[in-house]
Amino acid sequence: MNDFRPSLRTPAPERYGRLRVQAADLGPARWLTERAPGHGDFGTVAGVAAPGFAGYARVLHPASLYERPVRWAAVAAAYGREVAPGTKWHELIGAEPFYQNASEYGLPDVWDEHPAEGPTPPDVARTLIPILARHTETPERCWFGLWEGYGRRDFSRVRCFETPGRREVLLSGTLADAVSPVSCDAFDELPDLWWPQDRAWCLGGDVDLVSTYVGGSRALIAELLAAPGLEAHPVAPGDGVG
Repeated sequence: MNDFRPSLRTPAPERYGRLRVQAADLGPARWLTERAPGHGDFGTVAGVAAPGFAGYARVLHPASLYERPVRWAAVAAAYGREVAPGTKWHELIGAEPFYQNASEYGLPDVWDEHPAEGPTPPDVARTLIPILARHTETPERCWFGLWEGYGRRDFSRVRCFETPGRREVLLSGTLADAVSPVSCDAFDELPDLWWPQDRAWCLGGDVDLVSTYVGGSRALIAELLAAPGLEAHPVAPGDGVG
């Protein structure tokens, strides 16, 4: 999670990377804000992504060793443990829930950096995009939510929509544009939420999580679980996200 001093905040832009900031009409996000009680509660898979899909997958953010990605399964094997769909990173490495830095827990020749907390890491996002594109009819028209609290942009005067526990700035663009913020500014975060106009799926992340969650069709979830470039597990909408 990035922590920037207020003096480093810049005015809210009309664009965020190639994504357009949508402040006038929050209608495209209404389906996320008008949830029935008990459907998509804070701290659950459907609370991070969205309720109502046929299946869900948890995509793990990789750890790293010398800036190269390391799968959780490789870390687990080094500790004599296994990764289950609900495994928490701190449990995997034998740390306290609110670990502070990698140097206390890194394992030589296995890992030296914790998985990235926050939205989907760019390299994981680039692997996800072509898979997601195959499971929507509207990859050229997508919507995104960016948590207003990341700190590098001043969105205080921009209308936001609310999801469980968060306020999000609404953005629009193509699915491929999802990674454009880091192409324009390496310190910008990717959006937390992604969904296409046809609502065929929804991808969700959070500032405090080291996983990305995707809800969609059974075919999409099956492809995510089988993708060689991803480390993903099936989860249920009511499962906790830690």
